[in-house]
Amino acid sequence: MANHTEDIETLAAEIADKVYIDVAKWHLRLDDAHLHLPLAERLYPLLEDNALDENRVVEILGSIPVKVGGGRRELPLVELLPMQCQVQLMDILEEFQRRL
Repeated sequence: MANHTEDIETLAAEIADKVYIDVAKWHLRLDDAHLHLPLAERLYPLLEDNALDENRVVEILGSIPVKVGGGRRELPLVELLPMQCQVQLMDILEEFQRRL
């Protein structure tokens, strides 16, 4: 289990380094939004099971709520990521899976 924890933390760090939320051309890194670790925890089983699939990744991104406006609204994470970040995320996941 400790190895999984290290792997998830490593994946979370890689995600935090390259993936961000875009709001009015303002970029908020996922670690600053405290979303990198929960996202890595949700995505890691896909990598571990060799089940990485873009549709599943988008589904997971759509299932993670992000509170905006002081919690007055929630938007799915997928709606806040620019397309280039989704592509970057898939690249990160594919490379990480190769290293497992």
